[in-house]
Amino acid sequence: MGKTMAEKIFQAHNGGKEVKTGEIVFANVDLVMGTDATVPLAIGEFEKIGKAVFDPAKVVLVQDHFVPARDTNTANLSNQMRQFARKHGITHHVEVGRGGICHHYVPDSGLCNPGDLIIGADSHTTTYGAFGALGTGVGSTDFAAAMATGRLWFKVPPAIKVVLTGKKKKYVQGKDIILKLISMIGVDGAAYKSLEFTGPSLKHLDMADRITICNMAVEAGAKAGIFEVDDVTADYFKKYHKKKDILRLKADADAEYVQEIPISISDLEPLVAEPYLPSKVKGVKELQEIAVDQVFIGSCTNGRMEDMRQAAKILSKRRVHPDVRLIVIPGTYAILEEMAEEGIMETFIAAGASVQSPTCGPCCGGHTGILGDDEVCLSTSNRNFVGRMGSPSSRVYLANPAVAAASAVAGKIIHPEDLCNE
Repeated sequence: MGKTMAEKIFQAHNGGKEVKTGEIVFANVDLVMGTDATVPLAIGEFEKIGKAVFDPAKVVLVQDHFVPARDTNTANLSNQMRQFARKHGITHHVEVGRGGICHHYVPDSGLCNPGDLIIGADSHTTTYGAFGALGTGVGSTDFAAAMATGRLWFKVPPAIKVVLTGKKKKYVQGKDIILKLISMIGVDGAAYKSLEFTGPSLKHLDMADRITICNMAVEAGAKAGIFEVDDVTADYFKKYHKKKDILRLKADADAEYVQEIPISISDLEPLVAEPYLPSKVKGVKELQEIAVDQVFIGSCTNGRMEDMRQAAKILSKRRVHPDVRLIVIPGTYAILEEMAEEGIMETFIAAGASVQSPTCGPCCGGHTGILGDDEVCLSTSNRNFVGRMGSPSSRVYLANPAVAAASAVAGKIIHPEDLCNE
């Protein structure tokens, strides 16, 4: 019997020993990643173990959730992680102003490769599946154990095969593909399974699309979301990391899946997830009369340069509606620099947007865009749970950057074609 991509990765990290779905394995990890929001919780557990970090070059600590610090408490959390990094000689301790949001910084820094096994003290570590790696989120105790030993236990997940066919219409992005999938299987439809993406559409999906899809795989409960490694992946590694030879990870033709889900992306229109679940999805034209107080473009889900270009194209020579606050946050400082070089920063500012430095702030309700009572936000981020971005009575709708930019101008949820064809 052939193997899924998840089985191949676990077997490679289990000393090459045969592994099967459902088996418990102790696997070596390639990278252990944490942030200022989670590492301070793990430090106490790590110190109980009484060992040094297993490899200072394979532990990545990113200051991204509450930076610049919003108050004394978050400043102390950052300081705790900062002091830990210095004490253990962590090679990749990333300060505010020098990296960005962890899930963009890690791959763009060359720390994630096809076939890698990466754990992170953040649920959206599934993002690294866009690059053919198996990334998954863990709790603080497991994180501490992995920092000490470089190993962790896993149950090899069963896999769901998602076969993508067709070509995207204008204004349809990766966000719409993953919202469609979550609406089909629900927020627990892939619980402790790997979502493995394949099909003829992959050649039409850029890395930004794949990042969005794998980032939100966890919103369907998935242990991991993984794209097979193709020419699009190879082009990314060649362009950004000068790597010509990468592992062309694919599942075997006779691999066993628990479910196969076909999705024709040619049939998709821009979608919106209503409060308070990412699975509560409707077509954007069904929600077009909903006024918005705030629009957020960015996050680990949609903070890529491709996302910024898409939004800027719609905002060019237009102004944000007077009743709307538009917040734009790119994924990394490198993307911020690229925005400035291409004139995209100027476009956002001219439109009346507030452009911020890379942070997870508004997405997790941390800072830089907290919602007040009964306010409505259209966000390109990944979660719209009760109180996710502020007041429990606020409401968050999820959509792609094109819909978000158009809605910021219209003052209400709108299909981009209805704005751009005026």
